[in-house]
Amino acid sequence: MYSVAKWSVEDYHKMIEAGILSDRSVELIAGEILQMSPEGPIHTSINHITVAYLRSILGEQAVVREAHPITLTDSEPEPDIAVVRSPYTLYLNHHPYPEDIYWLAEIADSTLSKDLGIKKQFMLVLIFKSIG
Repeated sequence: MYSVAKWSVEDYHKMIEAGILSDRSVELIAGEILQMSPEGPIHTSINHITVAYLRSILGEQAVVREAHPITLTDSEPEPDIAVVRSPYTLYLNHHPYPEDIYWLAEIADSTLSKDLGIKKQFMLVLIFKSIG
């Protein structure tokens, strides 16, 4: 029997700062560093159209972030789209925290099983915290 080490957000940040993860497309999910899936043309197009629409209707009321990290207790996922509290200068020293997040979206064409498995847990917790 073996145990997998869980990484804290602080450990993850130290690895990023040290350049250990600089050549990898990864994200921290529930203490585990996971490889991010590549994006296909459909995924990219839907993401771009959605972000453009959200920015046009929200204006300066909120910041629409595209594939950038958010910081949770034991995770630092990079949702495809995050609508967060404005102004964008709030995030010069840290990524948005749960209390900053209004809405998240994951676009899943070829990654639906992953997004409904691993990522579903933190998305549901975040949604519950924002309305509960």
